[in-house]
Amino acid sequence: MQFIDLHKDRWHNLGGDDGPPVSINADPYLLLDINQWRAARSQWPAGVPVGIKLANDFDVEDIADDLPRFALVALNFPKWVDGRAYSQARLLRSRYRFKGEIRATGEALVDMVPLMARTGFDAVVLRADQSIDAAERALGFFPGHYQGDTQDNRPLFAHPPGTAEKLASEREFVNSGASI
Repeated sequence: MQFIDLHKDRWHNLGGDDGPPVSINADPYLLLDINQWRAARSQWPAGVPVGIKLANDFDVEDIADDLPRFALVALNFPKWVDGRAYSQARLLRSRYRFKGEIRATGEALVDMVPLMARTGFDAVVLRADQSIDAAERALGFFPGHYQGDTQDNRPLFAHPPGTAEKLASEREFVNSGASI
C-alpha cells in the first residue's frame, strides 16, 4: 500500500480559484472528474497519463470501455461508515482487471487500510489526523484470511492442504489484530 502525501503528489486536479476551466489541456497526471473526462475523452492523446475521480455512488460499469486509458482511479469515501468504494475497487480489479492505481480518498482511516488492500486499493490518502505508521502496522496484523480477495479469490479452505497450518505457525492467526 502506498500512502500519498498530497503536497508531494504528481497527480493534480483540473481547475483553480476562478472556477471550472473553459477548456481542458491534456497535461500528464491530470485527475479529472467524470464530466471533465467525458468532455475531453475524444481528444485525449494516447500515452498521456490521466486519472479519474469517481463518487462512491458511480457505477464503474459506465467507464469500463475507458479503463485501459486511465493510469489512476481515485475512489472517494465521503464518510468512514460508507463502504461503497470497497465494492467499486473490487469490481475494478476482479471483473474489469484494471491494472492501474486505485486510490482511496476522503475519510480514509487507519482501520480501513487492511480491507482496502484486500479489495484492490493500492494507494490511500489518509485523513489528516491519521498516522501512516499506524496504517503500516495495521497492514501486518493478519497473516491470512479465511475469505478470498482480489489477490487470490479462493477461500482458505480451497488452498492446498497445510496452508492454514503454515499461517498459524508463522504468527498467531486468531486475535492477531486485537489492537492497532
